[in-house]
Amino acid sequence: MSRRNGVIIGGAALVVIAIAILYTRISIFVVQPIGSLPEGRTLVISRLNKMNFVDSADAMCARIQGGVNLLCRGMVLGTIVKNSTIYLRLPYSEWLYGISTDGKKYDR
Repeated sequence: MSRRNGVIIGGAALVVIAIAILYTRISIFVVQPIGSLPEGRTLVISRLNKMNFVDSADAMCARIQGGVNLLCRGMVLGTIVKNSTIYLRLPYSEWLYGISTDGKKYDR
């Protein structure tokens, strides 16, 4: 193996390790448009327990409580704001919201 091939393989290994670390340490959290935030948001945050890589308050409520309501949404959003680090704020993504809820839509 040439030195150049070794550098390429080593670089690829570092990229794979970096992706694995990011996948286990961060979440993409989608905030559906609601009354207090009519345009919605997509956040890149530090991952908390029971979170998926792409998640939302609605998805967490459906998983944990079997349904979605305003009280649960508020509690999840409050927990996210209080206990996670927000690295990046992006516009709302309906596509990512659909991924988080397995294609289900919940009322605002």
